Amino acid sequence: MFFPFHDENPTRHFPLLTIALIGANIFVFFWEFSYPGHIASLFTNYGLVPSHFVEAPIQTYPNVFSAMFLHAGFMHLAGNMLFLWIFGNNIEDVLGKIRFITFYLICGMIAAMCHVFMDTGSEIPMVGASGAISGVLGAYLMLFPKAKVKTLVFLGILITIVRIPAAFLLIFWLGIQIYSNLAMGSEGGGVAWMAHIGGFIGGMILILPFKASLKPSRPKAF
Repeated sequence: MFFPFHDENPTRHFPLLTIALIGANIFVFFWEFSYPGHIASLFTNYGLVPSHFVEAPIQTYPNVFSAMFLHAGFMHLAGNMLFLWIFGNNIEDVLGKIRFITFYLICGMIAAMCHVFMDTGSEIPMVGASGAISGVLGAYLMLFPKAKVKTLVFLGILITIVRIPAAFLLIFWLGIQIYSNLAMGSEGGGVAWMAHIGGFIGGMILILPFKASLKPSRPKAF
């Protein structure tokens, strides 16, 4: 078992959008407790239910985005926000704020559509930022494969900290998602594995044109 907690990859700019996304997710999580009604109805109304989307895509399209900010429990939220903090700041640093939030939301959309079309008849709501964050992980793999990530590694009763190259860590993470999807199905264990896979691959593909679209800075005239 492994637990990444910090990357050795400095940024040039303050990660305002990454922090704002984390704050928004935390705010919505606590808002969930004040929702008038059972939590299941909240997820049905604002999460992404594949069968509902297939039946009425236009009416349920906003749920693609609202689902990205809902979480099913504290550990669900904490794990997603940790990965967003570790890897999101560097992607924001490369893309800038507007391109970063656009990239993040598009990756979330791709992840959601992969989940929907793998199980169009599902009545189970999908919630969480995992799909969008998976896109960030895919982008990080493409841009910073050699960056070192400090990781807690649990070896039975022993715990040690290892500096692992991002490429190894992220490819291993993707492998777990693929294996889990094949072994347990698209919603095995209550996890939308295909959303993780789709978001990750989407991020790998999209980051290059997003990065290429940045205008080179012009030298200042004196």
